[in-house]
Amino acid sequence: GKALYPSSGIAVLDGSRGDCAPGSDPDAVQPGIFGPAHMPVLKDAPYAENSNDSAWLANTDRPLTKYERVFGPIGSPLSSRARGAKADVSAMAAKGELTVRDLQAQQFANRATSGDLIADDSARACAALPGGTATGSDGKAVDVSEACGVLKTWDHSMKTGSRGALLFDRFWRRLTAVTAPAQLWKVPFSAADPVHTPNTLNTQAPGVATALADAVSELRAAGIALDATLGAHQVVVRGDRRIPVPGGTESLGVWNKVEPVWDAAAGGYTEVTTGSSYIQAVGWDGGRCPVARTLLTYSQSSNPNSPHFSDQTRLFSKGKWVTSRFCEKDVLSSPGLRVIRVGEQR
Repeated sequence: GKALYPSSGIAVLDGSRGDCAPGSDPDAVQPGIFGPAHMPVLKDAPYAENSNDSAWLANTDRPLTKYERVFGPIGSPLSSRARGAKADVSAMAAKGELTVRDLQAQQFANRATSGDLIADDSARACAALPGGTATGSDGKAVDVSEACGVLKTWDHSMKTGSRGALLFDRFWRRLTAVTAPAQLWKVPFSAADPVHTPNTLNTQAPGVATALADAVSELRAAGIALDATLGAHQVVVRGDRRIPVPGGTESLGVWNKVEPVWDAAAGGYTEVTTGSSYIQAVGWDGGRCPVARTLLTYSQSSNPNSPHFSDQTRLFSKGKWVTSRFCEKDVLSSPGLRVIRVGEQR
């Protein structure tokens, strides 16, 4: 336990020893848990952001360091998603107070942080390959010349209409699966600059060309064009309708996290199974009523005959929102308002 806890935050305790019993903080709401004085706290900051990571950099200008390991690591590399989110939110906050519109724009920007970091270098490394070929993990030579141009023109986003997103997604997954961070990056992680490090792709790492060859072969074997739009293959199925889904996996660094399932035998991605679910952007504009935009990405009904079986899923696909109404005047102004009066019969 003494070795595991500092590195992972997992506490292994000997249940036969009384001194391994949970402690009790005087300010805790119940025995056995931490009280507020031992928890990470951030007050009066322009923003607080968390992407399923540590409390350390909830605000990049005000790092939190005095808390127990169970609340997350301090000074450790961030996920690509956390890096992108903190960079984006801090940039928005620097322009002024964050608004609901800022949050809406962030949700559907679908920027791939990993793409910003390596796509251009990958395209140049691809173009420099002799004869436009790379050797795959099976030892076979693969013509990757078309992929060079696709990576070069990709917009570094995971929007449904983005061409090159699917190729980069498969390339990045394969590259990170076989290449350790120490070999992947020229500039290593620095706790003094955690949002911007590591960076600069080591294009000489053997995994780069191999991962590209494998990604190209994988897409071609599935009958997918290298420049196919993401939305043609990253979908959910509702009834007989394929609904394109924006977003990307955690390691791509996309705020709008989604996880499609790849099945080579079935022709690529079959369907998105997890990811963004309930989404809200809420704020106040000086009035008494909140400004609220929400989405339930999988929609409210599981009944195929219901009008709410896929309505919000289609909104999610298009980057649109539901206007949530909390005050009576807002409810009464809803274009979809239906009033049903219920009373006892006399």
